[in-house]
Amino acid sequence: MLNYIARRLALMVPTLFGILLISFVIVQFAPGGPVERIISQLNNPNSGAAERVGGGSGGDAGAQAMDSGSAYRGAQGLDPAFIKELEKQFGFDKPAHERFLKMLKDYATFDFGRSYFRDAPVLQLIKEKLPVSITLGLWMTLLSYAISIPLGIRKAVKDGSRFDTWTSAVVIVGYAIPSFLFAILLIVLFAGGSFWQIFPLRGLTSENWAQLSLMGKIGDYLWHIALPVLAMALGAFATSTLLTKNSFLDEIRKQYVLTARMKGLSERGVLYGHVFRNAMLIVIAGFPGAFVHALFAGSLLIETIFSLDGLGLLSFEAIVNRDYPVVFANLYIFSLIGLVVHLITDLTYAWVDPRIDFESREA
Repeated sequence: MLNYIARRLALMVPTLFGILLISFVIVQFAPGGPVERIISQLNNPNSGAAERVGGGSGGDAGAQAMDSGSAYRGAQGLDPAFIKELEKQFGFDKPAHERFLKMLKDYATFDFGRSYFRDAPVLQLIKEKLPVSITLGLWMTLLSYAISIPLGIRKAVKDGSRFDTWTSAVVIVGYAIPSFLFAILLIVLFAGGSFWQIFPLRGLTSENWAQLSLMGKIGDYLWHIALPVLAMALGAFATSTLLTKNSFLDEIRKQYVLTARMKGLSERGVLYGHVFRNAMLIVIAGFPGAFVHALFAGSLLIETIFSLDGLGLLSFEAIVNRDYPVVFANLYIFSLIGLVVHLITDLTYAWVDPRIDFESREA
């Protein structure tokens, strides 16, 4: 198993290289860029966006940026020397391959440079936003699995019964409701929208969190994340429940289950001694995608609605503002997290079903 883990870790290097290379090439042909954005802001000072330029331009961060060229529209009224200085400041005065190679070298040591428009190191920004996204993604995944796996097993055992019918109706309704719409409903009902003021509307902790006792801190933390995690878990819970049920139904109907029953094993012994580890493989396979999706794409609207400043919101704003150091750093970190979670999933496969031997398959 150690050899398999070492091989998987080694394969992460070319995978990350390919992801960054493809993204680099795509951005090369994308219109606009930080220099063109600054020129547009300078030509339209009343737009209110020009104030955001001041923190821009961290020197070595420009080496990680990619743009489509140096012929900027709307720059006719500006000094060409000033435009050249902007290009140099962002690193666009260097050939594309040099910028890419420097980015690889810096990323190998987790040096992501500085944000163009936030006047702060990218790694510092990510560290500040990461706890929010980890909180939402991890708790949402754990909550949805904790509910959906027992419920899915029960529905498979009671397939066709009244319990299966009415729980299926609940699951379908949960799947049909968008998470952001459910989040708004929760705010209206429980966060002072129109009815009860039970839960807070913003942040992960209260202002007096540092003065609370240990149990007080835990309670305050859970109090703040209750609504956003519940809103995110709704759709994932429905999907995981149906996946678990169908997986168990497929296994229950196989010949080895009939054989185990004929040998006199109890229904519980058949279900958890034989069916469980086979049926759970497909459920476990969905964990990496669910977690990574919740960590980024799934949390964007929830972060916005509940005023939670996490990686999803940071990445979206960076894309809009052409803040390439932040964009590529987030891409790198999300890709790395996804690869690590996939490796953990494979190890969980082997734990659930010891018959699985990845090393022999690799050989």
